[in-house]
Amino acid sequence: MNSAGEPLTHSGRDDVRIMTLQAHILEEQAHQPLAGGTFSWILSALSISAKIIADKVRRARLENVLGSIGTENIQGEVQQKLDVIANEVLLRTLGGREGVAIVASEENEEPVILRDDRHGIPRYCVLFDPLDGSSNLDVCGGVGTIFSILAHDGRAQRAEDSLLQAGARQVAAGYVLYGSSTVFVLTLGRGVDMFVLDPSVGAFMRVERNLRIPSGNKTYSVNEGNRRSFPDGYKRYLDWAQDNGYSSRYAGAMVADVHRILLKGGVFLYPPTSKSPQGKLRLMYEANPMAMLVEQAGGKTMAGPGQRIMDIQPTAIHQRTPVVLGATDQVDAVLAHLASA
Repeated sequence: MNSAGEPLTHSGRDDVRIMTLQAHILEEQAHQPLAGGTFSWILSALSISAKIIADKVRRARLENVLGSIGTENIQGEVQQKLDVIANEVLLRTLGGREGVAIVASEENEEPVILRDDRHGIPRYCVLFDPLDGSSNLDVCGGVGTIFSILAHDGRAQRAEDSLLQAGARQVAAGYVLYGSSTVFVLTLGRGVDMFVLDPSVGAFMRVERNLRIPSGNKTYSVNEGNRRSFPDGYKRYLDWAQDNGYSSRYAGAMVADVHRILLKGGVFLYPPTSKSPQGKLRLMYEANPMAMLVEQAGGKTMAGPGQRIMDIQPTAIHQRTPVVLGATDQVDAVLAHLASA
């Protein structure tokens, strides 16, 4: 307390309260019904999963769980040992929550049906990429978990039908970045909040409220190794950006790249290529949750000219899409080149 009996501030921020992720969720219950009851337990499960995965990532070399297991997932990608471990952690943690009806993972071919909607209990579908950028693990690079939450439609005849909802119908989305610190970024549709894991108390502490993406940052994030197979509009944009003093920032993990954009601005691109003409990123597990976060932070997200990512009606749970997202001014600069003759 100061001399006036008021709480002391920390880091010069206006929000002087110590707020954990759990307390934040409880606070949100007062503002929107979806944040209450069973839904809050789902967010709690994601928080516990993040702590477990963060520990596994931190100890990966010590416990000899780096490298691949020699098999491919449904996406045709070589699975890393920690991909499988993180996937199992999330499946087991979410599986114990009454509010979860269906879980779907990037690593599994089919969704897992856990419960129906009997007894009138509202339930949800949780989709996730358990360990985005896992090839970075061998070199101690940033990796992350991405998740999307949808309201379960108990009237759907098949589990997949309940999952196949446009991104605009998401009730929550977020990611966890496992880097120099463990960061949990979340939106419940009322802005974007950021939490950092404090190992000394074992809790995620809120460090930022209502994140807003800055404009004017002349940076782009794209795998330029694929440039020769990009459509011409993307090549024109890259030529223009390099002629106008832009810098490239690419971490090789969508979570790390989008996190930078949320804090610093700029634009993230994953264009279609001759090898992946429909794009490479998964609509349901990666593009939609990141699009919700970016738009809630004042940014813009597109799959191409005239096609907002969250308006795409999915036809398959492993559907892919091109992605352009980031600060509105920077996304518009990309779209201008895509639309030009």
